[in-house]
Amino acid sequence: MSTDPYHVVQQEIQASLQTASTLRASFLRIRSTAHEDSEELTWARNELKATLAALEADLEDLEESVKIVESTGPRMFGLEEVEVMERRRYVGHVRQEIETMRAEVESDSVDRWPRPRSQVGIHPSLSRGSSRAASPMPEDDQAEWARQEQEMMIRQQDRTIDTIAGTLSTIAEQAGLMGREIGEHNEMLDDLEQGVDKSDAKLGDAMQRMKRFIRQTEGKFLLSCSVSFL
Repeated sequence: MSTDPYHVVQQEIQASLQTASTLRASFLRIRSTAHEDSEELTWARNELKATLAALEADLEDLEESVKIVESTGPRMFGLEEVEVMERRRYVGHVRQEIETMRAEVESDSVDRWPRPRSQVGIHPSLSRGSSRAASPMPEDDQAEWARQEQEMMIRQQDRTIDTIAGTLSTIAEQAGLMGREIGEHNEMLDDLEQGVDKSDAKLGDAMQRMKRFIRQTEGKFLLSCSVSFL
């Protein structure tokens, strides 16, 4: 029977979905009170976006496992059609959750606080007052902005690495299961071969005994005929 990776990936999906739900609640709470250029709001938004991206990547792996079961045949994995349909519904449910949370994040863009066309592209900290908007961004603000961007990229890279590591771990586990199944099949074949050898040996012994019995019977029959003739 083939190995079904669905439940392993589903556990990772469920954990990521729980994390995303927690970040979403925190994001909505901060958004209701924080200002547009709040560092806390920016961090919450970026964290939620990165988590949703990783969750979507895991969901694609889960959907791929469902497609494999559908194309191979549910019975190859010991499943019924109802179970496959339930898995497909679960994938759709998680995808809808991701789209809903992503829509909430996207709706929280700077368009929620519209600025004059002349200030589009200006850092939020410089949009208060025409004299400040016309001046260049201070070096301290530039350094802080660059630092935040770098930290966000590092976190996204870490999540991507974790996702790849989880996938590799799943593949390694599947390979181990396949190796054990192959080992068990080899043992069964060895036992069968030994059984066939023993059967051949017993059959050979039986044939030898049958030949001896036939020779003895023929000898007794000839002797009996000779005595009768005399």
